[in-house]
Amino acid sequence: MSSADSFSDDAEQAGLRKRIAGQAEDAIGRLADDMLENPVVNSALSRAFSAREKVAHAQQSAMDALNLPTASELEKLGRRLRSISQRLEEVEDAVDKLGVRMETLGDDARAPGAKLSGQLDRIETRLEQLGRDVGTLRRDAVREGIPGEPSAIVPEG
Repeated sequence: MSSADSFSDDAEQAGLRKRIAGQAEDAIGRLADDMLENPVVNSALSRAFSAREKVAHAQQSAMDALNLPTASELEKLGRRLRSISQRLEEVEDAVDKLGVRMETLGDDARAPGAKLSGQLDRIETRLEQLGRDVGTLRRDAVREGIPGEPSAIVPEG
């Protein structure tokens, strides 16, 4: 055999393989169509899907009866927890930023509050002193009396 004859045989075999493969694909397609149109196969598929739905419903009922969450409920809960966690992190970041701002406030910004507090402390101290002075004057007036006035009884306290 010459190399030309060998090449020709290989080409024929490749063409034959393609035709057989194409015919096999067509046959498989026709078989699948015939099976789907077959009432027995169609009803068997319907029953299988119906049984699958019934099993899923029974499983859901059992989970509800045992008060156990389903996988979808657990997934939903997981998403909500991640969302809450993300929000908490945002709140923490905002609190940290506020802390930094409070630390960077200068004495000038804090001064009005500090000045007011100092003034209130001085006023309170002065009022206590004045109260003691009035008490002392009252006791002295009761003991010695005021010239030209009748003596009065003033309770101490």
